[in-house]
Amino acid sequence: MTLSIGILTSGGDSPGLNAAIRGVGKACQAHYGMHVVGFRDGFRGLAENRTMALEGEALSGILTLGGTILGTSRDKPHKMPLHGKVLDMTETIVANYRANGLDCLVCLGGGGTQKNALRLMQAGLNVVTLPKTIDNDVALTDTTFGFDTALGIATDAIDRLHSTAHSHHRIIVVEIMGHRAGWLALGAGISGGADVILIPEIPYSVEVVAEAIKARKRKGKPFSIVAVAEGALTREEFAARQAAAARKKDKKVKEPAFEPELVYAERTLHLAQQLEHLTGLEARVTILGHLQRGGTPSAADRLLATRLGTAAADLIQQGRFGVMVAARGESSEAVPLEQVAGQVKTVPPDHPWVDSARGVGTSFGD
Repeated sequence: MTLSIGILTSGGDSPGLNAAIRGVGKACQAHYGMHVVGFRDGFRGLAENRTMALEGEALSGILTLGGTILGTSRDKPHKMPLHGKVLDMTETIVANYRANGLDCLVCLGGGGTQKNALRLMQAGLNVVTLPKTIDNDVALTDTTFGFDTALGIATDAIDRLHSTAHSHHRIIVVEIMGHRAGWLALGAGISGGADVILIPEIPYSVEVVAEAIKARKRKGKPFSIVAVAEGALTREEFAARQAAAARKKDKKVKEPAFEPELVYAERTLHLAQQLEHLTGLEARVTILGHLQRGGTPSAADRLLATRLGTAAADLIQQGRFGVMVAARGESSEAVPLEQVAGQVKTVPPDHPWVDSARGVGTSFGD
């Protein structure tokens, strides 16, 4: 019996998605003779039954392309805006899965996608997922595809900013993506030789950061590069978040998630203004934003996405569903979605990357 497979990409776009689509599709067809169909724009396309054939020419020439040929969205199956309302489209999605004669749905995405895939699994669908995100924060996988490309882009940006920081004796504050985990800012900061790295996992003091910059100035280095993850928090903000989490746990009622008074770009601009005031040096801000998501995927991401994609095809053929295909060294491992969904892989404060950064004199503002 010929198996029919559906593929969708969900959440933020990421380098390597097309390589993963190609890996899944070609392995399913060439090795196992499966029928493969894509759904456009994530779970919304599945709810609206908008399909795209993924056979023959559709999978040719996409290995090197950034983005996703299927399109993506952040829509959730159980909370989907439609016709001016927010509707639970789970039953409709299940019906479309059946109508298309699918034997498995392959979902490519980050943490949110893992949770949504688990919900569909609990609704009776056979699901396999692949870990995608430039943030590298999906639990129980060594790495995610998209991270290596974004790391290279952010590192290149820091490299380029060094010259203007040095020439004008300025502080350059570089905002890097990562609102829950600091892998990208940490890796790019180390690789680019940032003088200060601020990440969500290590709360910082603006005064400590300023003192580190002034210490460099006293040594004849009147410029500094500050690599800051968009979700980095001051000690006060971190304490407020912890208190909000404790209140939510004690009351056992739903409480709005803690949000700092200033968010993302506003906080980065505010940080630069504070550092300028405290150090007497000019400060400039560069926000990399979606540049980090774009462009041609790196060789490492193409390789990883292809490996995980072909491994997904093997699992489908074996009838192993309800799992995420995790990277394990040069191999892969099927991890139950129940163990992945809702978890975030954050940077341990004693991680070797952190130790290495401290070893070369990088300040974390703590």
